[in-house]
Amino acid sequence: MPTKNKHKKQVYRNIRIVYMIGIMINILLGLSSRKYSHFLQLFIAQNAGDVMWAMMVYFGFRFLLIRKSLVTAIWLSFSFSFGIELSQLYQAEWINQIRGTFLGALILGKGFLTLDLIRYAAGIIVATILDKAMLVFIQRRYIKRIG
Repeated sequence: MPTKNKHKKQVYRNIRIVYMIGIMINILLGLSSRKYSHFLQLFIAQNAGDVMWAMMVYFGFRFLLIRKSLVTAIWLSFSFSFGIELSQLYQAEWINQIRGTFLGALILGKGFLTLDLIRYAAGIIVATILDKAMLVFIQRRYIKRIG
């Protein structure tokens, strides 16, 4: 039994590494889509940053809550992303000063857009599909190893 438990811990560690890589890739692609938007097709330039941001949020929840279900990560990702977007309806001076900074704008956004909710939904759905595919792949490898 101890070797099975050891394998399980190793699998969780490997999955967590994959989520961290997913977070980093999404940060890099999201920032790049903003900085180099003039090189991208208009549709991609307008939407990629928000889609990547939502994917990063999803992978972040999966990284933190690795033993929780996909459904939990989906609901938390939607709640967090939609909450951030809806918070942009609040326009007090103090929060607008935070939004005026580079990091504040990346995390909190600047102004409410209904279209962003659709972009976030698309990002969370894509991340969930990638996550599910990765988990199936890892599960098959794990079964081959112990089976």
